Amino acid sequence: MTAELVRGQNHTLPQTRLEIRVSAGTPVVAGATLGDERGTVRGIEWIAHPGSPQLPGLEVSQQAAADHRLAVDLEALPAGAHRVTVLLALPVGAGGPVRFGAVPAPFVAVTGLDGTEIATFTLTDLDAESAVSALELYRRQDAWKVRAVGQGYAGGLAEMLADQGVRDPAALAGSIQEAVTRGLARSVAPPPPRTPEGDRVRHATGSADHRPTAPPPEPPEPLTDPATTGPAHTTQPHTTQPHAAPGPAAAGASAAGPSTGGPINYAHPRRQHAAPPSPPPAAPPAQPGQPAQPVAGDATGWSMDERLYNQIWGMFEDLARAVAAYRSAVDFAESRMDQELDRALSDPRNRIGGAGDRAREAARAKRDELASRAREALDRDLAQLAAEAAVVEPALPAAYAGWGNPVWHAHRIPMEIPMALRIGDLHLPERSDLRIPLLVRLPLERGMWVDSGRTASEAAALMDTDRLRRLAMETAVAHAARLLAVYPPGEFAVHVIDPAGSAAGPLAPLVESGVLAGPPAAGPGGVASVLAHLTRRVDLVQMAVRARAADSLPPDLDTGEQLLVVNDFPHGFDDRAVTQLRYLADEGPAVGVHLLMVADREEASAYGPVLDPLWRSLLRITPVADSHLADPWVGHAWTYEPLTIPPGSHVLEQVLTAVAAARRAAGR
Repeated sequence: MTAELVRGQNHTLPQTRLEIRVSAGTPVVAGATLGDERGTVRGIEWIAHPGSPQLPGLEVSQQAAADHRLAVDLEALPAGAHRVTVLLALPVGAGGPVRFGAVPAPFVAVTGLDGTEIATFTLTDLDAESAVSALELYRRQDAWKVRAVGQGYAGGLAEMLADQGVRDPAALAGSIQEAVTRGLARSVAPPPPRTPEGDRVRHATGSADHRPTAPPPEPPEPLTDPATTGPAHTTQPHTTQPHAAPGPAAAGASAAGPSTGGPINYAHPRRQHAAPPSPPPAAPPAQPGQPAQPVAGDATGWSMDERLYNQIWGMFEDLARAVAAYRSAVDFAESRMDQELDRALSDPRNRIGGAGDRAREAARAKRDELASRAREALDRDLAQLAAEAAVVEPALPAAYAGWGNPVWHAHRIPMEIPMALRIGDLHLPERSDLRIPLLVRLPLERGMWVDSGRTASEAAALMDTDRLRRLAMETAVAHAARLLAVYPPGEFAVHVIDPAGSAAGPLAPLVESGVLAGPPAAGPGGVASVLAHLTRRVDLVQMAVRARAADSLPPDLDTGEQLLVVNDFPHGFDDRAVTQLRYLADEGPAVGVHLLMVADREEASAYGPVLDPLWRSLLRITPVADSHLADPWVGHAWTYEPLTIPPGSHVLEQVLTAVAAARRAAGR
């Protein structure tokens, strides 16, 4: 039976040798990109297009045409390829239509080699877009699936390639359109045959022995805050960028190379140069036909921490897809009911007697049936994800775990920083008890703003102002403690600005444990002193990086990562202090200086647009649950749940005591 997909819906593929057929009603350019487990396109060698139509296991046409057949052999893809994204674009300068809204809706079908349709998708609701990501074949737990995407791009082929993470997308888009203009055409060959020994015959550029020599880059932070970002400032979950570790340590490494006069070695001194180990095999199904039992760390990665990080990312994607498919199916059922009622009642004869009532009942029954089937599919997916979460949560290391996890009671200060840090949980209203950890990469690439205003959320509006501000500061203290606990001794310092001294209570754990770089700064003089100290550090490290002179830094300069916690902003800040704070927000993260603001956004708005860049540059979180984190990929509004310390627990004090003891032992 053919699966007729709607946007966001997925379907399991029963075989790996496939054809993807495109019918557009007008000449279009068809191409495909390969992505690793996180959707990263590793280079132009992972892109099939008219100018370079053939990859191992994948072949596309060299010409623009109204109908295309793309040949896919999923088993013959290059090592590390976990996704195939099919792209369509209108040719430029051919005198034809310039937007998909002016042509019939493209139709895409995934078929077997015998032509049997497996899944189909009609790309509706396109308007000004001239390029579209049609569908995606992706691997999940050793099974291949197809997902209907339908993401259009008004900026054309260049914008679409940029969204895939391709470097210099404008130049590549130009070369593709040039190849189309030249009209180089040839037929699409079937996937390479199998040899008698069962091995796949591969192209010379796609040897079976090929493996990447460096670990794949991490997925970026998938969420944005709609209050701080506009339509042009969003991050797609499947778009990835290489991660560069900032700070003077990295600067010193790069500065050492040229001084020797020999070639620069760009290899990371501690990075393995082999393929990441394969994940452990999934547990066998409990019963035939049932899904495999989930296993913690079943994603690929260089270490168990990276496997768990990638697995959490996969769980986030699966939950987003499952809910998107369900919502699309419900919307489709409602739309279909409305259409059927319009058709039935357009005949005046059906408006009298019982014919109209019967038509309404039939349409509603069909709507309810479709919605019920969609809910059943969603419940199956959610149950599987819940089972996976139940296995993964107890296996998380301290940096990924909540405060209630017993791993924190046995935590020891590490010698290396982890990949990421958990700052909260995410969930959707379809099942609020299924929560996905919200992880941010380390070192931090952006600071955080803990919104202490009553207008931040509905839950905040019901709370007393003083209690809400105290809760916001306690949240900031807990995040600072987690950062101190996951960094090696002496490699992370925390500074606090509390202009009026109003946060003495929440700050007590940090102050009493002696882990702060200095007493909390109060009054205009204290604020100016701390800001001047951190501004000087940013200036000196930047100059050392530019001059490749890391050894010339003053001996009293702390080269570890720095966190500045600011309470009750903008109280106690003059114009100069605000300017310095903006400077730290803009320039600090690249050299290891980060901000953790605790403030009421409404009160801070008194400074006008001068603070808008600061607000946009920080990740907004709340001390109470709030649905403010937007997912521009599928349009979900995720509910953010802050991490809370269990009532009566002394885990925070235990962690800070361990940090102080580790510093004393290290002589810091």
